[in-house]
Amino acid sequence: MSTYRFRPRFRGLALGAIGLGGVIAATTFAVGAFALVGGAIGIALGGFYLASPVWRIRVTVDDDAIEVIGRFRLLWGDVQEVVASPTTHTCYVDGGSPARSLLVPGDGAPAPYDIEDKVALYDAIVAHVAPERVRQVEVLQT
Repeated sequence: MSTYRFRPRFRGLALGAIGLGGVIAATTFAVGAFALVGGAIGIALGGFYLASPVWRIRVTVDDDAIEVIGRFRLLWGDVQEVVASPTTHTCYVDGGSPARSLLVPGDGAPAPYDIEDKVALYDAIVAHVAPERVRQVEVLQT
């Protein structure tokens, strides 16, 4: 069994907000209370993003199924279709309903999250799903 963890896609933006908030808060004595409030808001927003419970989500793959821990388990035989882009390593696993489906965001995919070792996850999905249920495309469209 392999496990893949969701990761924040915009880590740099959150860290930048924290840093900018810290700089603004540090200059409070020269500028006033408004800077302190603005700095605290930047630090809080960046911290909340990085501490989000979404980043605890894990995807596991074994010989029987793919599972998004705490959300759904989908047997390989129940996969309706996988739309896969081998060039970007992006794929969409259609489990029959949005609540039982998963987007593995590859290079340039418009997703609010990232997944650790997404190329290995992509390869595992394509290897486990019957070839007649895998539709390869150049790029996934929204």
